[in-house]
Amino acid sequence: MPKAILLIGTYDTKQEELSFLADTLQGLGAKVTRMDVSVLGNTTVPCEISKHAVAAAAGHSIAGITALDDENAAFQVMAQGAAQLCADRARQGACDGLLVLGGTMGTDLALDCAQALPLGIPKYILSTVAFSPLIPAHRIAADTQMMLWAGGLYGMNDLCRSSLAQAAGAVYGAALAARPPSFARPLIGMTSLGVSCLRYMTHLKPALESRGFEVAVFHSTGMGGLAFEQLARQGAFACVMDLCMQELVNAVAGSVVSSGPDRLRGAGQSGTPQIVAPGALDLLDFACGQDIPPAHSAKPFHQHNRLITSAVFTPEERRTNVQAMANRLRTARGPVHVMIPRGGVQEWDRPGGPTHDPDGLAAMLDEIQTVLAPAHSSTVIDAHINDRAFCDAVLDVFDQWCSDGTICLRPKSTGAS
Repeated sequence: MPKAILLIGTYDTKQEELSFLADTLQGLGAKVTRMDVSVLGNTTVPCEISKHAVAAAAGHSIAGITALDDENAAFQVMAQGAAQLCADRARQGACDGLLVLGGTMGTDLALDCAQALPLGIPKYILSTVAFSPLIPAHRIAADTQMMLWAGGLYGMNDLCRSSLAQAAGAVYGAALAARPPSFARPLIGMTSLGVSCLRYMTHLKPALESRGFEVAVFHSTGMGGLAFEQLARQGAFACVMDLCMQELVNAVAGSVVSSGPDRLRGAGQSGTPQIVAPGALDLLDFACGQDIPPAHSAKPFHQHNRLITSAVFTPEERRTNVQAMANRLRTARGPVHVMIPRGGVQEWDRPGGPTHDPDGLAAMLDEIQTVLAPAHSSTVIDAHINDRAFCDAVLDVFDQWCSDGTICLRPKSTGAS
């Protein structure tokens, strides 16, 4: 069967470019469904999903949207309708890939459309602002691909055709090769950093797999947390082992290396059992190209590589970070168990390490015992988070939850939808 590609754009202003994309996709063997998200103008190209259908999906009419007399407000309504129609087609099995073309307005809409589709459906955005700092990380769906639409702001040219052709080939090739997750085994979602900082997953992953579970480890550097939270909200996980808090504390401190405002909320919203720990709660990440705010410039730093530099939180800042954990976990609808490693929370904080701070560690542990542990079940481990004893304690909680039925031992079909 030909792969069904959903092609979205403003056909009143970019009809020629969108037609080139449709022709290229059809030449590759795709079945193309065109969605017009124009507001003011009309198109002579027949579109399977008209702008009127998009407006209606958002509970409006094109006349009503035009009457808003505000381009931004109008396009946000169209984005709402387009995203709803994308989700509908995915549920119907009528979308094997998404391709959206646009400038800033079209890219804004495209990000909502990509968010509406489940993990595993290829999502491509051909944009004049691809990779730009204009696009906040929390707007980007987990498996979205972006391509720069070079020289394509107004009118066609050879440079533009090259970008368009590559985008068409990319989305169709991805649709042919895609393997959406089957969720055939119950899935554990785990957060961590690389093994130079946090390495508990090297023991936990094989131990959990031997128990019949599949384990997905998400890199807690912003985008990984976005994917983790999206799946957690959907109820895709049988249990989460959210053992790294760096994205959360980065967000609290205003770093760009974060997953947005909803970190540590998804599992709680879906009622998924959570085993949590304050891994790397003492570190504040900065992108190496980011100016260090004066409030942090005098702190000890650890330069991890040419992309990330980490500062050390003060004792009082660590207390604030623990309070942020407590505030988010307080609303969880499912069980929460807090792991408290008294020996440290990341590899560089061991005695003699570049971020070792006994006073900071003591303040963090005291705040956990004061505001976090009393609200949930907890385990204190007289070991470092990277020690085997920590992993064994996590598995003890996990095994108890499997035994008493807290953790469902059957795969969760909701994760695939």
